[in-house]
Amino acid sequence: MRRNYILIALLAAMTLTSCGEYNKLLKSTDYEYKYEAAKSYFAKGQYNRASTLLNELITIMKGTDKAEESLYMLGMCYYNTGDYVTAAQSFIQYYQVYPRGIYTELARYHAGKSLFLDTPDPRLDQTSTYKAIEELQMFLEFYPQSSLAKEAQDMVLELQDKLVTKEYLAARMYYNLGNYLGNNYQSCVITAQNALKDYPYTKLREDLSILILRAKYELAVYSVEERKRERYREAVDEYYAFVNEFPESKYAKEAEDIFQKSQKILGDNLETEEVE
Repeated sequence: MRRNYILIALLAAMTLTSCGEYNKLLKSTDYEYKYEAAKSYFAKGQYNRASTLLNELITIMKGTDKAEESLYMLGMCYYNTGDYVTAAQSFIQYYQVYPRGIYTELARYHAGKSLFLDTPDPRLDQTSTYKAIEELQMFLEFYPQSSLAKEAQDMVLELQDKLVTKEYLAARMYYNLGNYLGNNYQSCVITAQNALKDYPYTKLREDLSILILRAKYELAVYSVEERKRERYREAVDEYYAFVNEFPESKYAKEAEDIFQKSQKILGDNLETEEVE
């Protein structure tokens, strides 16, 4: 037990000494010493201490290669502590100030990745997602042969899937609303079709396509008499397009059911017309 008390006392003394040295360092005007200390803190993973020093050094050492390195390290400090918005700002500042700098490729990459890591749930506003895609695409334009290009492209695709998911959720919401306060089935069709047009290779393509088929069928069901036949035909056409693209679809039974119901209505209407 006594040994534990001694160990705790030693650790406390070391912490107090370390804090004392750091406070003394903050007041120092020896900027070369501060620069080396900031690099040491960064290497040890003490990013908060390093960032405090680096913020000062960026201005003091402006115009030197040390200011350039300090700005990049500052961005990495924020990145490693999870402050991705501030990290992105630092990386963007870096490549704007040093467009041909030593760390420009990494700064552009980390600017995009920082924004990627900060993007919200698909149900929320996706402004930051568009910004992340823009940064990553800029990186790919500047460095198409980079060893980081594949990872950047994967992030772009993942972000695009997030945007598609938002559109899918909106289309599904319109479908679930049905005829409540307006023709929401038509809104469902338009939203889903636009998503497929903007992102033709999305992994949600099948889910968006079945939504379109469902909504077109419901449009026919609730249509006025003079337009029913036309809209059932549109539902049948949509069915053929669906099964042609997804012959082994998980929605095959549902699609077939919609087809059979539509065909029956069209057949009954045809018989009625012939009798008349």
